[in-house]
Amino acid sequence: MSKRFLTMDERMSGFQNGDFDVGARLRSMRQAAALSQRRLAELSGVPHGQVAMIETNRSSPSVASLRRILGGLGVTLAEFFEPDRPVTEAIVFRPEELRDLSSLLPGAAPGRTGRIHLAQVGDARAHNLQILYERYEPGADTGRARLDHPGSEGGVVISGAIELTVGERTEILRAGDSYLFNSTLPHRFRNPHEEEAVVVSACTPPYL
Repeated sequence: MSKRFLTMDERMSGFQNGDFDVGARLRSMRQAAALSQRRLAELSGVPHGQVAMIETNRSSPSVASLRRILGGLGVTLAEFFEPDRPVTEAIVFRPEELRDLSSLLPGAAPGRTGRIHLAQVGDARAHNLQILYERYEPGADTGRARLDHPGSEGGVVISGAIELTVGERTEILRAGDSYLFNSTLPHRFRNPHEEEAVVVSACTPPYL
């Protein structure tokens, strides 16, 4: 039997674990912003019931849908999962000093195949620019529910190959190839190959 890789959407299904309660965190942030569930849903462009389902941990949203809801609150995934990280004024970052965003995605357990590893350079919000060092294991996929958000993003494939879909166009990018597009266009990254793919990307304004 062939092995089935999990998409990022599926890996987001392990929300309420022993260390982090997504529903409680979302409810707390919504109440701090003095927003009703209905108003947050309106600001996020999602059904009212979806906010309620997530807050009670009866629904495990995809990366795209959770990020859309957080957009209504004006926060990123990084701020949602790690709100108390100190601000740094450093201008040079060694490999071990990059901010690991992979651990912020519940279900991304060590050793899990098909993972997407994301490491952020410095404080993205402070500079209005998110620079990521990305590694896509074989089978890694951002999910069928495509990402879309205000701004622009681009990147360069350092090694391996990645499948990029933007709107109706799909391309295979290999080492040395690059991309740049309007992030409001629905997009998806996938590695259907047997070799890990490494990408260095930038996004403004920050999204994850």
